[in-house]
Amino acid sequence: MRWRKLGRIFKSAGQRPWMWSHSLLPFAELIEGNLFRIWFTSRDANNRSHVVWLETDLTNPQNILRIAEQPVLAPGAPECFDHTGVGSPWLVRRDDEHWLYYIGWSQHGPDPYHVAIGLAISQDNGKTYVRHSGDPVLDRNPSDPTMVSTPCVLGSEGNWSMWYFSVTEWPDLSQPPHYNIRRATSSDGIVWQTNPNVVITTEHPTEVAIARPSVIRKKDGWRMWFCHRGTDYPYRIGYAESLDGLTWTRLDARAGIEVSDAGWDSEMIAYPFVFDHAGERYMLYAGNGYGRAGMGLAVLERD
Repeated sequence: MRWRKLGRIFKSAGQRPWMWSHSLLPFAELIEGNLFRIWFTSRDANNRSHVVWLETDLTNPQNILRIAEQPVLAPGAPECFDHTGVGSPWLVRRDDEHWLYYIGWSQHGPDPYHVAIGLAISQDNGKTYVRHSGDPVLDRNPSDPTMVSTPCVLGSEGNWSMWYFSVTEWPDLSQPPHYNIRRATSSDGIVWQTNPNVVITTEHPTEVAIARPSVIRKKDGWRMWFCHRGTDYPYRIGYAESLDGLTWTRLDARAGIEVSDAGWDSEMIAYPFVFDHAGERYMLYAGNGYGRAGMGLAVLERD
């Protein structure tokens, strides 16, 4: 496949007090016509992450039409699992409710930080979101003994799947941990059953981390885009296919998108979100510095 980059669409640079830097982990929600709400994670002046959004028309994505006046989710109360930051929004519509899966950061004990997956729910058509609980819906467990993050949630009543990254080891606390992709299932979207099997594991010689799965199901099977990095290279986009959503084959050579020769995404491309609209397939992704340089959009030219 081959993607054509449409350029950077946004860079957080103080447009709001909670939008001081970074535009990462994007998610696209169709509002109407070609109007989309792009959810993402930004950071304030104290480096605390927030769940935020902007709106744009895909026919002219660099023209930002609206930015939320307040963050959808801000860091939680001191006793909660997300008291130091929130991010990585993934939205699911369930009947008249909007369910927003997200990650929460906290800091307790000797580790630099801890991350778990939470849920917030809107009952007013997405205007406001209320945390389902002060506790996460998925945290460390026998299959994921360290921490979990970056959820992708798909399914229907009684049959839900979540792909997420699971930390495998943290050999140097001064550096990011190592992680790969696992899958959990649920009958209600709240109580999740984990599985010790790894869905996407490291394959490249120096690879140490695989994150932010973005899964699409079609009649001929399942497709997943994700990002991976190694000890000697920053994040790149990877790709995998599956017939059943359980067993996956990595096909990174087919990902079809690479860093640019120069500019805001010349060092890193990370945290993909792939979605279809009006007969086209698009990819949102973050650029250099884990999204410090902004986020961009690409369209699939050849499958």
